[in-house]
Amino acid sequence: MPFRPPDQIEGTRVLVRHRWPRGFLGIVLAAGLGGLVTAPALAEHEPQYRYTVLGYVKDTAGNPRKGVGLEVIRQKTGFAYVGETDASGLYVIVTRLADENRSDLLLVRAGAASLMIAARFEPADHNTERGTQVDFTGSRVTERPELFAATLKRFLGDR
Repeated sequence: MPFRPPDQIEGTRVLVRHRWPRGFLGIVLAAGLGGLVTAPALAEHEPQYRYTVLGYVKDTAGNPRKGVGLEVIRQKTGFAYVGETDASGLYVIVTRLADENRSDLLLVRAGAASLMIAARFEPADHNTERGTQVDFTGSRVTERPELFAATLKRFLGDR
């Protein structure tokens, strides 16, 4: 007599496998996955997980420069976030910085011109967008955090 696994029984002409009762597998899966469903987690697209660096790149005469590549480099990790200017010379680069990254140093660079800035924000404020404005005019680079909110609002209004 050939070997048959213990979970098989021989019928008249077919071999039939034992099956779990209907719905049993669904109950087991639901119970097991139920432990994975917890309170909602904060998503990384929320304000407390991002720090936006935006601004304009213009030539010495004040004309916008389209297609200029920029990068924001986290000095702590060496990770670079990249962006490019649009037709108006505007760039927007969103970095990932959480509450504990307040005061982290960021190098903002467009070609040979660069500026080291510190991420400034209030860690307890999880509603206000965090960021700064860094403008490049010719070889001069200027951080202008007071313009950040208005420039971001204009940018988002154009979308």
